[in-house]
Amino acid sequence: MHKRFLLLSLLLLSLLAVGVTAAQDAVELRITWYNDGTEGEALRTALDAFEAANPGITVTIDDIGYADPNVYHSTIQAQVEAGAPPDLARVNNVSLFVGSYLDLRSLVADASYYETNFSEAILNSMRADADDTGIYGFPLQFTITAPFINRTLFEQAGVAVPSDEKEEVTWDEWAEATQAVAEATQTPYAIAFEPRGHRLWGFSVSEGGTWFDEEGNFTADSPGFRTAAEKLIGWVQSGVHDPAIWANLPDGPAMARDQFINGQAVFLYSGSFAVGGLATGIADSFDWSAIPNPSGPGGSTGSPGGSLFVGFAGTQHPAEVALLMDYLTQEDVLGEFSVQSLFIPGHLGLAAKGLEYASNADVLNTLLLEIPKIDPQAYQLQYSQYAFTYNRPIDNRLAQVMTGELTLDDAIAAIQQDVDDAIAATQAG
Repeated sequence: MHKRFLLLSLLLLSLLAVGVTAAQDAVELRITWYNDGTEGEALRTALDAFEAANPGITVTIDDIGYADPNVYHSTIQAQVEAGAPPDLARVNNVSLFVGSYLDLRSLVADASYYETNFSEAILNSMRADADDTGIYGFPLQFTITAPFINRTLFEQAGVAVPSDEKEEVTWDEWAEATQAVAEATQTPYAIAFEPRGHRLWGFSVSEGGTWFDEEGNFTADSPGFRTAAEKLIGWVQSGVHDPAIWANLPDGPAMARDQFINGQAVFLYSGSFAVGGLATGIADSFDWSAIPNPSGPGGSTGSPGGSLFVGFAGTQHPAEVALLMDYLTQEDVLGEFSVQSLFIPGHLGLAAKGLEYASNADVLNTLLLEIPKIDPQAYQLQYSQYAFTYNRPIDNRLAQVMTGELTLDDAIAAIQQDVDDAIAATQAG
């Protein structure tokens, strides 16, 4: 009896030891995240499959929202500075964390795969300097700013869609057409323009603007930017555009999209990232489409963008982070994520092959055609280490013009000073 009890005790202790070892070996990865549309659901689907293939790893998404980009990135920054960063995160203020990313080059299965399939300009944006060859993450998706129109309202108004009639349509022609539609259909606003500085980059370049001088220094004061700003301010002040959108900057982009979704605006200037949310919100309420970016003396260009998926050097699980990165960058996985979330892929191989979207294929294919038109200045702005430094003062200062706090001359001078001061502080630090 004693021997039997001893054997049972040893068996129990053995099972407990196995349980303790399994618990110790279990790994939880945490991702700091925000949603623009349905991409969170698409990511969860991919992570479920990853967990099934790697039973010792669980992945948790911490969605902290993006109503204020500064708050979102400051939350991550505080964690990084405290020595307790997330294992991975979705970021677009990339330069803020340079030096804190996990170098995946020696951890992933094939570092050259990343260099072949993701833009060098994007990979460089995560690197500290020209001598840095690290692989720190990848573009989860590529975005481009572009307009959308409510086709049903055009039909009801009996107004022809300008881009159906000719390849190049100016901003003035779109403003005239959308105002005619709004008046005929009693729609509150002709235009809803998301209040983000980088939305103005392509607009101003198309109007002939230049953002850099011959030495490569940022310059806010160019005739093209003045022209674009004057047009936008004029729309707001004349009621063509809702003033509340620019008076409420943190919530302004969502307000603009909601107006379009609810049929309160004929024309929305947003970006490809919004397609999923627009499709869900509009459903069968009306017919809508993406259209080519308006043209001007500087051509027709949107601004590139998109979030990057990165790992942080402070993670306790670098090998598992690399394993997840390798999984998510597979063509079939990233392709399915792009299809589900209605995103344009940041994977160059996938972009070249194209994807068969189950819905909104016409919208997404129109946006894909905008990518070759992107002006070099737009890439220089977006993938500079000072991208957010350039971006934030533009919407803040223009909002002050629209509320009567500043003149446009004062706003342009303030934008330049804001940028110069921020760059000087960064370089001094």
